[in-house]
Amino acid sequence: MIHRTDLAALTPAQRANVIYAQAQSELSTRLWRAAIGDGDRDNDKTRSPLGGGSDMAMDSLLELLGTQAPKSAKGKCKCQCSCSCHDDEDSPDDIAALAKRALTGAHAAAAVDRGSLPGAGSIVSALSGGTSAKPGEASGPLALGNNARYADTLAAAEARSGIPRSAIAAIVDAEAGKGQDGSWNPLSRNPRSSAAGLGQFLSGTWQTLAEQGGTWLNDVAKARGWLNEKGKVDPSRRSELLALRYDPHASILSIADMAKNNLQQFESAGLNVRADSETLAKAAYLGHHLGLGDAKKFLAGNIDAERARTLLAAQVGGSAADQRIAHAGDATRAHRQWLLDFIDRHVQPDKFSS
Repeated sequence: MIHRTDLAALTPAQRANVIYAQAQSELSTRLWRAAIGDGDRDNDKTRSPLGGGSDMAMDSLLELLGTQAPKSAKGKCKCQCSCSCHDDEDSPDDIAALAKRALTGAHAAAAVDRGSLPGAGSIVSALSGGTSAKPGEASGPLALGNNARYADTLAAAEARSGIPRSAIAAIVDAEAGKGQDGSWNPLSRNPRSSAAGLGQFLSGTWQTLAEQGGTWLNDVAKARGWLNEKGKVDPSRRSELLALRYDPHASILSIADMAKNNLQQFESAGLNVRADSETLAKAAYLGHHLGLGDAKKFLAGNIDAERARTLLAAQVGGSAADQRIAHAGDATRAHRQWLLDFIDRHVQPDKFSS
């Protein structure tokens, strides 16, 4: 995280770039949480876009840019700037309008569409004109650090699916076990479930992908004779199929195939999951982590308590799950809080952008 003293040493243009990038990331996260019906947590209400230990609020950020932050009273802006926040009298509770004001006040290049925010049960960001790559449109090279050996596979996954490689990398980064140097461990295994490999695919999910026409895994399964005449996995070859989860190339390409299918399903339900790169990555991760069926229930708030406890225990262990449930009051709320917090902290496609 960058602090105020560090910002002061930068040129005005450099400060603008740093502040805008981090403020935009924070606003995108808040929009994502609001859009699925999970408002800011109490400890988020004063959190700075610079995160962590910084004590800087949005007002301070904009002051560093030479622009005073809008001050609202009964919906009216009292700043003395010439920003477009004077144009309307949107309610302070309109998240989309507030985001537009903040970004405009920071001289952002992108504007927020003032259309009404989708209700709970949607993963849509209020941002319009997303920055994520469209199918067939290649994104730039990634900053992978010690995971640079996966660059070619991530590029191939983007090419076949249209999912930006930064989003795919973010999913891998959130799912895979890591070495002390941050390198992804292709032999990752969850001791509390059957999840394995860089994509932490469950055995059943991996088998379903192998039987789904059009996937990379289905092509491999057919070529290797792992499917019977009905297109189902031959039980005698199932162990060979499951072992392929530990192949990084297979896992990454399958993450992309699954993300493409899940995003198409979300879009068919009317969700604008390509609003921006972060929304796309988080929507894709939600579908990957929960599976399409549970993801839809999660968005609708319809995961029952028993299922929620099972899902939470698989991630944090039974004892920790019980503690979280006791603190939250019920299993559904505990699981929702844990998963949203995990996604906020771990699914960050921008950190891979060079």
